[in-house]
Amino acid sequence: METKPLIAFLRYAAICGNILFVLWILFNAMDEGFQGTLPEKLSAVGLIGLLIVNCILLLMKPFQKQFKNP
Repeated sequence: METKPLIAFLRYAAICGNILFVLWILFNAMDEGFQGTLPEKLSAVGLIGLLIVNCILLLMKPFQKQFKNP
């Protein structure tokens, strides 16, 4: 079985899941009027930041292989 298409599918599925989760967090924040305690706000911003970094790293992985193998 060829694993490259499966890995590519899982990579894009993870990216879509991350984006969906970020949108869900933002929707809940907007629904509550962006009110919350300081720890809640910091954890939401931290989680969104980590998910965005994860998406960027997943998207950059194919390009990193191009630079290593000229």
